[in-house]
Amino acid sequence: MTPRIRRLIADYKRVHELFNGKHPNIKIIDMEGSPPEKYILELKIKSIRLEPDGLISTVDIHSTELFLPLDYPRRPPFCRMLTPVFHPNIDHQKICIGDHWAAGESLDQLLIRIAEMIAYQSYNIKSPLNAKAAAWTAQNINNLPIDSTDFSRWL
Repeated sequence: MTPRIRRLIADYKRVHELFNGKHPNIKIIDMEGSPPEKYILELKIKSIRLEPDGLISTVDIHSTELFLPLDYPRRPPFCRMLTPVFHPNIDHQKICIGDHWAAGESLDQLLIRIAEMIAYQSYNIKSPLNAKAAAWTAQNINNLPIDSTDFSRWL
């Protein structure tokens, strides 16, 4: 068994144990592969999105996709939102996790980090993917986070 396969199995066990009914905010919706190399998850987290008319609205349920490349865990998973989120480090193509990725970080830890981003507990406005969201964040910093749930308490 290769080191990558062992890591995929270990990640699957942790993700399945934590997000298959135990965690109240994060739930596995779908997986592909054996062991899984792709996860789709539902996150019940209060956040915001930008409407077509330019107004910001509150959203409580989100979907995200994680895909583990062939050189995972040396390279980070590809992460993207399947539902819109207005956040400086999230755009319609990806969730920016690369600057903080370490091969020792497990998928359950990464999912908690993504949850914290969606809730505006974590953001980087100095190097944004979404400049408009970064400007909004800077102007509304005293109203953040949007959701103050401690997502890591189930780890």
